[in-house]
Amino acid sequence: MIDDRDRKILDMLQENASLSVSDLADRVSLSISACSRRIQRLEEDGYIKRRVALLDRPLAGLPTTMFVIVRTARHSAEWLEQFRTAINDIPEIVEVHRMTGTIDYILKLVLPRVEAYDEIYKTLVEKVEFFDISASVSMETLKATTAIPTHYAQ
Repeated sequence: MIDDRDRKILDMLQENASLSVSDLADRVSLSISACSRRIQRLEEDGYIKRRVALLDRPLAGLPTTMFVIVRTARHSAEWLEQFRTAINDIPEIVEVHRMTGTIDYILKLVLPRVEAYDEIYKTLVEKVEFFDISASVSMETLKATTAIPTHYAQ
C-alpha cells in the first residue's frame, strides 16, 4: 500500500529520474534515509520497473513517427509467435498493441524519414502473413508523455 508521499516521489521520478535522493527528500519533507527506503520499497514492490534516459528523437536522427495498422486472418499461437519474433527484431518498432474491434494490432514506429518505412514493411511481410497492413504518418504530436497518473496506485 502506498501513500501520498510515495505518489509524489513517483511523480517526481517520472519527471526526472536523475533527481538525487536528497532533492526528493526535501521535496516530500522526509529525511534522506527515509526517502531512500521508500524508493527502495517502491522498486522492490514493482512500482518502479526501471529508470531510463529519454533521448531527443530529432537529435538521434528519428524525427518521423508512423502508425501501422495490422489485420490478420490467422490468430493461431504459431502466427503470434512469428509476429512477436518479427517485431522484436526491428528496433524502429517501439510499441505494439493488440486491439479490440476490426484492427488486430497497432504498431508505433520511429524513423529517420518516411521512406525508411518501406524496408520495415518488406521485412514484416517477408516474415509474417498479413490480411491487411497500412501505415499513417503522424503530422504533429499533440501530447506525448511517459508519465502515468499515480493517483490510482494503491
